[in-house]
Amino acid sequence: MSRDALKTLFHPFNIGSVPLPEASDRVLFLGAEGGHPLPEGFEGEVSAVQPFRPLFRTLKEGATPLAEGEGYDKALVLCGKHRGENEDRVAEALQRTRAGGVIVVAGGKEDGIQPLRTTLLKLGIELDYTPKYHGVAIWFGRPENAEAAIKALKKATVEVEGRFEAAPGIFSHDRVDPGSELLAGRLPADFDGNAADFGAGWGYLSVMLAEKAPRTNRIDLFEADYRALEFAKANVARNCPELNARFFWQDLAAEPPKEKYDLVIMNPPFHEAQAADPELGKAMIRAAAAALRSGGRLMLVANRGLPYEPVLAAEFKESGETCRNARFKVLWARR
Repeated sequence: MSRDALKTLFHPFNIGSVPLPEASDRVLFLGAEGGHPLPEGFEGEVSAVQPFRPLFRTLKEGATPLAEGEGYDKALVLCGKHRGENEDRVAEALQRTRAGGVIVVAGGKEDGIQPLRTTLLKLGIELDYTPKYHGVAIWFGRPENAEAAIKALKKATVEVEGRFEAAPGIFSHDRVDPGSELLAGRLPADFDGNAADFGAGWGYLSVMLAEKAPRTNRIDLFEADYRALEFAKANVARNCPELNARFFWQDLAAEPPKEKYDLVIMNPPFHEAQAADPELGKAMIRAAAAALRSGGRLMLVANRGLPYEPVLAAEFKESGETCRNARFKVLWARR
């Protein structure tokens, strides 16, 4: 996947405003995406970091979902849609880059790059910037003392309902999603087989199923966001310590599960990275159909306007609607 923000990120190197990394340099790339070549003469060892599995799969071997190490000579930060996540990435770049190392940050206007620039200026960081390719690139030297800026930018985890934890940048990080809550109220109390939670997020639906159906044999949680999956592990352990659960960092649209299930539950996402795409939810429905045993059930919640009924009818023997409210609908299907 290549988008304009990647070209914007490399623009300061292409015009000579930022020196190209030398062969001995270590470069940290937070929010890395593949699909755009590095500028000519861009050397050094690049440590690419991307927690979102579909984008991670576009990167070369050696990429990691979480950053490691310190003392980097340069850092690249590619912004996304969430302000808190962007600020957290800049904090991490400051933390892991040596004093005097150059940090380059870029994003489209829709990514909130201008407010981020304003925030950095208010924190006393002297920076340069240039607009290009419908976005803005910012660059600055890592100050000798960056502790105050790191503290101001770094985002703490958020506690939800007194028993879950999540972090900015994760779907519905500060509250239970109302669609998931609607589905949770319709989960079966008599279930005793093996279930899968597709797009499990920070684990809410799995915990709700385990609590409502205590005879559940096992729940496998599948999630494309590595950070969300780590929170899901902690939230399941905290709320359902006896639950037999497994966790898979997986892009379900491209990496189908290898096992068969009696029940699949999901609140499918309909955004692929930057763009809204209902086809992603349809792909997850097809993945659920392939992962269910004969007679197995799918239960999902979706925005009322999303056209999932035709794919349910095509992939399953039976399907229908359980309920709806002003915003969401709960759908079911049987294999």
